[in-house]
Amino acid sequence: MKGASLVLVSLLASCGVSTSSTVVRQAHHDTRVSVVTTFSTLNSFAQAVGGSYVTVHNLVPIGASPETYQPTPQDIATLAGAQLLVENGTGIEVWLQHTISTASNPNLRVLILSDGLKHIDHNPHLWMDPELASAYVGKVARALSLMDPPHAADYRRNATAYQQKLAALQAEIAKSIATIPPQRRTMIVFHNAWQYYNDRFGIRTVGVIEVSPGQEPNPSYIASLVDVARKYNVRAVFSEPEYSPKIAQALAKSAGIRTVSDLYDDSIANSARVHDYISMLRYDTGVIVKALR
Repeated sequence: MKGASLVLVSLLASCGVSTSSTVVRQAHHDTRVSVVTTFSTLNSFAQAVGGSYVTVHNLVPIGASPETYQPTPQDIATLAGAQLLVENGTGIEVWLQHTISTASNPNLRVLILSDGLKHIDHNPHLWMDPELASAYVGKVARALSLMDPPHAADYRRNATAYQQKLAALQAEIAKSIATIPPQRRTMIVFHNAWQYYNDRFGIRTVGVIEVSPGQEPNPSYIASLVDVARKYNVRAVFSEPEYSPKIAQALAKSAGIRTVSDLYDDSIANSARVHDYISMLRYDTGVIVKALR
């Protein structure tokens, strides 16, 4: 799109951020970098790295899905005044390109976090693997350092501290998952946000209810998932609060297993226990371990 080409002037290969102009700062203005993230999980990374040197706003509301989101006029206004947009990419924000073009902000840089990272069948949920989340954090630090050189050392220091927390989180999750008997480490999920997490920690994703975002599966497909649940001795069907639980509940009832409908992945929660990325994965792990063990 022509409008998009004005925004995405050129991409820096090392971190995927456009570098078309210099951030102008004046002493009597707010000198913080204005950052916009597409959804709340990514917001955690930008806030952790940017600290007091950035303001971070989020487009997709907490509790909504970035895959089916419909942007508002306020989102366009937010992008029109932003300096850096942090998006996931790999097709999860299908609505975003038109929103960027409509905002007509020639000074907006766009950081695509999934660029250059290995995808599984174009699955966009890379952040669910803490190791790939650490790569996301590094990209945010490099982008902010390019835009705001005086605070580059601070961004690098913040990123390193957060990456150390992610490494500790990864070890903690691995230890928890190891308490699940190997034969029980199988999941049927509502949508396939868990492939990277499961691959990292040794859980098999044996079935997905919603293959395409927003498209309800037909009865014959659900019947096939019931067979899968019985074949692999699946103990629960896992879903998220933003999705209707009816299909998952029907599948679980037919298979004689339980439904778990309070996992988080595309969004954090409006609660203290799931208020950022780290607390989200820690909470999710506890739910999964309890259901499978």
